[in-house]
Amino acid sequence: MCGIVGYIGYREAWPIVLKGLKRLEYRGYDSAGIALIDNENLNIYKKAGKVKELEDFAAGKNLSGTIGMGHTRWATHGAPSDRNSHPHTSQKGNLSIIHNGIIENYATLKEELISRGHSFNSDTDTEVLIHLIEDIYQNNNIQLTEAVRLALNEVTGAYAIVIMDEENPNQLIAARKGSPMVIGVGEGEYFIASDATPIVEYTKNVIYLNDNEIAFLKRDELEVKRLDNVVQTPYVQELELKLEMLEKGGYEHFMLKEIYEQPRSIRDCMRGRIYPEEGKVQLGGIKEFADKLKNIDRIIIVACGTSWHAGLVGEYLIEEYARIPVEVEYASEFRYRNPIITEKDVVIAISQSGETADTMAAIEMAKEKGATIFGVCNVVGASIPRISHAGVYTHAGPEIGVASTKAFTAQVTVLTLMAFYMAQQKGTLSNSTLRELLTELDCIPDKIQVALQSDKLIKEISAKFKDARNCLFLGRGSGFPVALEGALKLKEISYIHAEGYPAAEMKHGPIALIDEEMPVVFIATKNSSYEKVISNIQEVKARKGQVIAIVTEGDTEVKKMADYYIEIPDASEAFLPLLATIPLQLLSYHIAVMRGCNVDQPRNLAKSVTVE
Repeated sequence: MCGIVGYIGYREAWPIVLKGLKRLEYRGYDSAGIALIDNENLNIYKKAGKVKELEDFAAGKNLSGTIGMGHTRWATHGAPSDRNSHPHTSQKGNLSIIHNGIIENYATLKEELISRGHSFNSDTDTEVLIHLIEDIYQNNNIQLTEAVRLALNEVTGAYAIVIMDEENPNQLIAARKGSPMVIGVGEGEYFIASDATPIVEYTKNVIYLNDNEIAFLKRDELEVKRLDNVVQTPYVQELELKLEMLEKGGYEHFMLKEIYEQPRSIRDCMRGRIYPEEGKVQLGGIKEFADKLKNIDRIIIVACGTSWHAGLVGEYLIEEYARIPVEVEYASEFRYRNPIITEKDVVIAISQSGETADTMAAIEMAKEKGATIFGVCNVVGASIPRISHAGVYTHAGPEIGVASTKAFTAQVTVLTLMAFYMAQQKGTLSNSTLRELLTELDCIPDKIQVALQSDKLIKEISAKFKDARNCLFLGRGSGFPVALEGALKLKEISYIHAEGYPAAEMKHGPIALIDEEMPVVFIATKNSSYEKVISNIQEVKARKGQVIAIVTEGDTEVKKMADYYIEIPDASEAFLPLLATIPLQLLSYHIAVMRGCNVDQPRNLAKSVTVE
């Protein structure tokens, strides 16, 4: 959720930390703050609102210092305000902390600390942690590094933290458990961040901290220990991220840029994995489990939000082509049940960030019960790939817009490849059929490029519905999860109430909502449910609903019935979710822009959900 940046080295810290917070603002933007140590003083500047408001607030103040840390917040404990903004300080005021995550036992710790004379200036769990560290530090005659380690052993919950000490201006302390943290390694300098986006400008060499690890950083020294005090040898790896991926590239918003990047991102996702002329799929990330896939009892897909919708598409594809039973579960619900899982099950965990807290907890539970875990993630080095037995990266590239677009289609592409790979292992598809499917899949990026050409028409349709208060999205078969995703996009970024339903379920309740002011978006492409969808459209038209239809190029039946239609290129049913999603993304985008909404940073949301 929250974004963390830290720096220690020979450069001025303020511009590095500030720029880093702007790069990480998609992780949270309720408030922001930066702490710096100049020659002798700890200076903290923090402000409710976006990073720009912090920048304006600090203008003209003392911003010097070659050690600093910053934070952009997504509020959990305490409403967004100046007093709840990070960094927070200890009782004495010399220690400062920034934190991503939740300290679950903060209330108990806070009571104990109050009984010892501590007083608090915020409503946050984070302030409790820095007071606890100070209390242990002062009362045990130990070094601060040891006090941090002992305090974290008393903490229940998830965290990524950075700590500065005014009395020791040559050291940063960082630690993580359940929330991401990466350290950039430079010459006489170190960078800390929630992900690599603030670091890539300065160094390609990074260390991903593991859970229950603490890093002690000086300008020319780094030591990593586990919470049990065992020294670790950190593994330095090279970033593949490129700086230009983090810029808007001439587009008005990151979301629009990322919508238009989908022909490339899907192509990158498939590169080196499909061989159409041979009728072969090659997934090196799960290759060692190829034999197991022949005999598994079922697949369980766990995910949240947009990733859950991708999982629903995967369910259709895997059952259709590999003939393996699939269950798709909300990770947040799955982890609190007592599901029946055996060693013959494969659990596919889908997460753009690879840090989704609920999904990680679901994985851990499934691993304890003996299941094999496959991760499907976009961020290299994230937690889910590291705790999975195997997996497949989506290679979509950085997705800065909070509402997922290219990450969704990349996830669907990976699940499509996995369905074909499993079918290949089980022999449920002939080589000739697989060759035909892969040949068509290879052309999907070009067809998405064609679908993007409807942008002008979609913008015109958007203008007619920008003031709608409600909207229904309806589809059948694999069009149903596309409808769910379309509804989610609209509500996320335009704040219009929208719901996705299986089209046949409309008459079992939602039809009561339909009147002449209700826009109803149909996924009405040529597939096995086409005739049934036509009947559903007639039901809506009989009640004067406004129909916007996504249709296959050359369609005549639906065009005659719909008030508005958007064509997409013809494709096999397996690939319709990839194509039908494109106009729904553009529709949501244009409506949100016309309503004056911040499409890249919609209210109350954050990109990486690292708390429950």
